[in-house]
Amino acid sequence: MRWLLVVLLLAGCTQVSIEVTPAAVEPSVEQLEQLTVQGRGAKTGYSRAAFGPAWADVDRNGCDTRNDILARDLVEETFRRGTCVVLSGELAEPYTGRTVQFVKARAFEVQIDHVVALSDAWQKGAAQWPYPRRLAFANDPLNLLAVDGRANQEKGDGDTATWLPPYKPFRCAFVSKQVAVKQKYGLTVTKAEREAMARVLARC
Repeated sequence: MRWLLVVLLLAGCTQVSIEVTPAAVEPSVEQLEQLTVQGRGAKTGYSRAAFGPAWADVDRNGCDTRNDILARDLVEETFRRGTCVVLSGELAEPYTGRTVQFVKARAFEVQIDHVVALSDAWQKGAAQWPYPRRLAFANDPLNLLAVDGRANQEKGDGDTATWLPPYKPFRCAFVSKQVAVKQKYGLTVTKAEREAMARVLARC
């Protein structure tokens, strides 16, 4: 069974529809229970460069990860002739629930967010990883979303205990994705983070 949430945004009367599959949330609860609870490690030594360039072409398809994610998350995309560089498109923005028009000339308005922030990952296990694993993590589509630039800046390197999307219908999917990423890479969670994740998932 699928629930279809339709939101009418008064500013411009933009309609955004997001599908939520209740059954898809259930594994997240089981995955959450498997995560190791541990205190946050030191941020010492962290830098964006420790996770490779922004952005790399790790899958060797000729496109960097940013353009791969834009092509995945936008609709009605246009591309620079003969390339995979996305020039424009429309984004059903998950963090705010708005519809955002992407234009490359204002690329900062749509950013690619690491759902589990790189700094957060560093403090919860990634500091001990070899470089190739950090590079793979930073470019893993599972952990990436095209989002509103301002919302991404507000999120920063926060975890679930300190930041949740202002658009509440997306919170279940957001936390589920964080749990899935942390399980995939063996990252830890703090006690406060785990409790916050559990509270969100309990309402899904």
